[in-house]
Amino acid sequence: MVTPGEPAGVGPDLCIKLSQKILPYEWIVIADPDLLQQRAKQLNVSIRLSEFDQANPINNDRTNNFANKEIGEIKIIPVKCDLTVTTGELAQENAEYVLKTIEQAVRYCQENKQSGLVTGPVHKGIINQAGYTFSGHTEYIAVLTNSEQPVMMLQTNDLKVALVTTHLPLHSVSKSITHALLERVIKVLHNDLQSRFNIADPKIFVCGLNPHAGEGGHLGREEIEIITPVIIKLKQERINLVGPLPADTLFTPKYLEQADVILAMYHDQGLPVLKYKGFGNAVNVTLGLPIIRTSVDHGTALDLAGTGQINCDSMELAMRTAGDLIKNISKSD
Repeated sequence: MVTPGEPAGVGPDLCIKLSQKILPYEWIVIADPDLLQQRAKQLNVSIRLSEFDQANPINNDRTNNFANKEIGEIKIIPVKCDLTVTTGELAQENAEYVLKTIEQAVRYCQENKQSGLVTGPVHKGIINQAGYTFSGHTEYIAVLTNSEQPVMMLQTNDLKVALVTTHLPLHSVSKSITHALLERVIKVLHNDLQSRFNIADPKIFVCGLNPHAGEGGHLGREEIEIITPVIIKLKQERINLVGPLPADTLFTPKYLEQADVILAMYHDQGLPVLKYKGFGNAVNVTLGLPIIRTSVDHGTALDLAGTGQINCDSMELAMRTAGDLIKNISKSD
């Protein structure tokens, strides 16, 4: 299932452009039909909407090959926008629509009517301006699914980067990194790499929080008091951990060639490197959920909406990754 996200952004464009390709898995969009038709006309792309039969759930094999789908066909579950969308212009009135599509999509996945969720980019600011507390898809879907510890991980080519903390202001990061949080994150990361990515013994390289990983306590004590004790404890539980290592040297071939995943302490410690390496060809995977959820690696790109000048690679990769993860889980069942 696909939620296009912010209706004024490029999410609807991505769905429309990808409808012109045959993808290996069935995908259903939950969105406003009028919005998709309006945007398709603006893009000068021909589409045909067919309403998904919600009484007929997906095949039990959870992969549901959809190779016979017609070019331009979009299967849809209709949800109406509260306000007519003007391409590229945010409107607080449509924040409820965005959240409603996410909530309904998550519910379908929980009820096994859909195998996984691929989310388009949302605009956190406009949702908060509308009066909703929303720090991101990762946290919101975790609440909807009653998940104790979601873990945000982005991957591109041969690099995976997971995060201990996600969408926090920098001044809140240090006090948020506790023994309990770090242990939960590492266990989720270890378990999901095994169960969803078929990595038998994932090697996790852990960043320090401070410059030079604290320089023996002279540049901060989080490594000594929190990160190292957790690593020692979990290594005794046979989790393959290396660190804490200085982030400025960890992202070099010497270490990256050995690691299955890098665990960064905060958002802008790890993701700038990953996006430099593969922006537009990366996918966001949320671990620690009872459902499969992937997403694009970019934002709403309001200035590009309706222009046709967009790159669909990240959205297509998110769809293919979701399909692959579903297949991996099906094989292990």
